[in-house]
Amino acid sequence: MKLVIVTEQRLLGAADGSYWVDEGMGHDFWTRYLVAFSHVRVVARVQSCPTPPSRARRVDGPGVSVWNLPFYSGPKGYLRNLRSVERSIRKAASPEDAVLLRVPSRLGSVLASARTGKGLPFALEVVGDPYDVFSGESTRTPLQPLLRRWFTASLRQQARTALGVAYVTERTLQKRYPHSPKAISTHYSSIELPDNAFAARPRDEASFIGASRLISVGSLQQPYKGIDVLIRSVALLNRRGILVSLTHIGDGAYRPPLMDLAKELGISDKVSFAGRIPPGDQVREHLRNADLFVLPSRTEGLPRALIEAMALGLPAVASQVGGVPELLEPQYTVPAGDERALADRIEWMIGDEVNLCRASGQNLARAQDFSDAVLAPRRKAFYEALLSAFARSAAAGQTPA
Repeated sequence: MKLVIVTEQRLLGAADGSYWVDEGMGHDFWTRYLVAFSHVRVVARVQSCPTPPSRARRVDGPGVSVWNLPFYSGPKGYLRNLRSVERSIRKAASPEDAVLLRVPSRLGSVLASARTGKGLPFALEVVGDPYDVFSGESTRTPLQPLLRRWFTASLRQQARTALGVAYVTERTLQKRYPHSPKAISTHYSSIELPDNAFAARPRDEASFIGASRLISVGSLQQPYKGIDVLIRSVALLNRRGILVSLTHIGDGAYRPPLMDLAKELGISDKVSFAGRIPPGDQVREHLRNADLFVLPSRTEGLPRALIEAMALGLPAVASQVGGVPELLEPQYTVPAGDERALADRIEWMIGDEVNLCRASGQNLARAQDFSDAVLAPRRKAFYEALLSAFARSAAAGQTPA
C-alpha cells in the first residue's frame, strides 16, 4: 500500500526532475516509512531551482516520490494560490492510499477535510504545537490571533477523528490534542541517534574549568528559536564580567537582523554564525567543543537539537516550551522570552563545575531513551498497525468506527 505524507517542508525542483531540500529531511528520512508501506509519496510545496545548492540533499529516490504542489510563502501567498494549491492536494491521494499528515499543517488540514468529507481515514504525526507557534512572540503578523485559534481548533478536531496519532512528546501534546480512545496511538521523536551519536561517558569537572562556550542550533527562517533572546542574554552576561561566547548553527532570513543586534549590543566579537552545517558528524563536532547548549525557543514540539546535544553529554539550558520539561529538570529551564532569567541560569550553570558534571550525566542517561534501538521498533510497530487499519478500511469501503 502506498503512503501519502503531507508536510510543510519546502522542496526545490531541479531542471532534471529531481527534488531536493536545502534544510530539512532528505531521502533517508522518508525511507523509514518503507518498513511497512510499499511506496512513500511526499506532498510538499516545490520551488523551481534549475541547479540545487551544493549543500542540498535529495528527497526522491528508491521507494520515495514527490507530489509537486504550487510554491507559495506565508498566509498571503497561500491565499493568492488557494485554488490551485487545494486542488492539487485533494488529488494527491486516492481512496486506496494510506494518508499520514505531519501536523500542525495548513496543507494537511486541506487533505484531512477532504478525506473526512468522503468518509476516508487519515493518520497524524503531531510534531509541534500551533498554540505556541502562533503566539504573538513567535509569529509577527496581524493574522496571528486568527491563525492561532484556527490551527489549534483544527488540530484538536483532527486528533479526535484520526485513525492513528503519533506524538513527538510523551504527554505534553497529548494533553492539548487528545486522540480518540479507539485510535492507534504512540509517541516517538523523529530524531535518529546511532551508537556513534552518544558520548562514551559523562564529562568530568576538568573539562568544564573556565566554561564559557555556548552553542545553539536551529533554523533562522522564523523567530521561533528565540536567538534574539539568547544574544541579549550574552550581552547581559558580558556586561556582568561573565565573558561567554556564542556559536549558532543554522541559517535563514533572520540571520542579518540578529547579526545587527549583536553589533548594536557591542558583542559582535562574542557571537558567531556557523550557517547551515550538514547533520551528523559535523554538527556533533561543534557540540563536543562547546560547554553549554542553550535552547531559547518560543515554541517546540520535542527539540531534536537538544536531544542530540544531550546524547553527547552536553549540559543544557532551555525555555519551558513544548516537550522540553520532559527532557530537562526544572532547574535547567527558564520562561520563554525572558533574557534576564536566561542569563541568570547560564551564569549559575557555568559557574559550578559540579553542577555541569551532574547535568552532563543526567542528559546522557535521558538521551538513551531516544536511541535508534529504542525508537525504530516503536515507529515500525505504529506504521505496521496503520497499514493493517488502512487495509481493513479499504476492504470495508468505509472509515473504521
